[in-house]
Amino acid sequence: MDYMRFGQTDLQVSELCLGTMSMGNPAWKGWVLDEDASIPLLKHALDQGITFFDMADWYSLGRNEEVVARNLLKMSARDRLVLATKVYYPMSDDPTDRGLSRQHIATSIDRSLKRMGTDYVDLYVIHAFDADTPMEETMEALHNTVKSGKVRHLGASTMYTWQFAQMNHIAAMNGWTPFINMQCQYSALYREEEREMMPYCKDQGIAVTTFSPLARGFLARKEQTARTTHDIHQEKFGDAIDCEIARRVHEVAARHGVSAAHVAMAWVAHNPHHNIPIVGASKASHIDVAVEALSLHLDASETAFLEAPYRPRDEINDQNSVYRPRALSMS
Repeated sequence: MDYMRFGQTDLQVSELCLGTMSMGNPAWKGWVLDEDASIPLLKHALDQGITFFDMADWYSLGRNEEVVARNLLKMSARDRLVLATKVYYPMSDDPTDRGLSRQHIATSIDRSLKRMGTDYVDLYVIHAFDADTPMEETMEALHNTVKSGKVRHLGASTMYTWQFAQMNHIAAMNGWTPFINMQCQYSALYREEEREMMPYCKDQGIAVTTFSPLARGFLARKEQTARTTHDIHQEKFGDAIDCEIARRVHEVAARHGVSAAHVAMAWVAHNPHHNIPIVGASKASHIDVAVEALSLHLDASETAFLEAPYRPRDEINDQNSVYRPRALSMS
């Protein structure tokens, strides 16, 4: 595992980040692993050299941060870990317990730190854009988390480029802390961020992390018509062009004697639009595939073969999605 500078910051991160949405409380979503099942995965990730871990307060309504961070801190020194968590989505039925208001950010960072068992996070990410809160209010509130020492760096996820650029402009105009990271969806089936977001980040020296490199698992499945029920974005993939790209991924994988997941991950990891893939895992083998994919280099003809069928598609954006949390036991 190689390590690299994270954008223009002093952070040194592993070339893969482990996404931990699958760890926490199965009562939140049935496919989530409980603590006992999560611990071996976290240890395996550390053994493979991964030091960068992505969490969110919304995952398992807080239990994710407890399970992931507290166990990592038992296995590794704090200064060897790069811990990221997020804020935005509803944490209860209280209408103030969501979004990017000054109040919610101030409350949420304290709750997250308490759950994680640490006095700071390396990267605090807004999970989406909040159209109901003035950008100035959000950026000042985020700046205050940095001034207080509770947060080292700021990131953002799932928004339009103009929104991201405007928020950073507001920070610059007021002498506030800017975003140094954009976390966006990216795969051979979803490349819309190549148009504006990735060039903007390259120009500004902003680190890019990418999630869903397997297109919600679509590229890894043998049967592309299969669907799971937990993902609101599953319906976004599955037309004839998506199936043709998936077929080509499997064809290239067969030539190399590896799985389709290896090829899909390698396409993202070695992409000229430099990024750090966020790997979702519910098994140790999922981590192994991602690590092995770092050593799989596709030649120019293979890359062109995989990319040829792609066409522009609607942007996948969570801003119009409604997440309604339900009560669950944290025991």
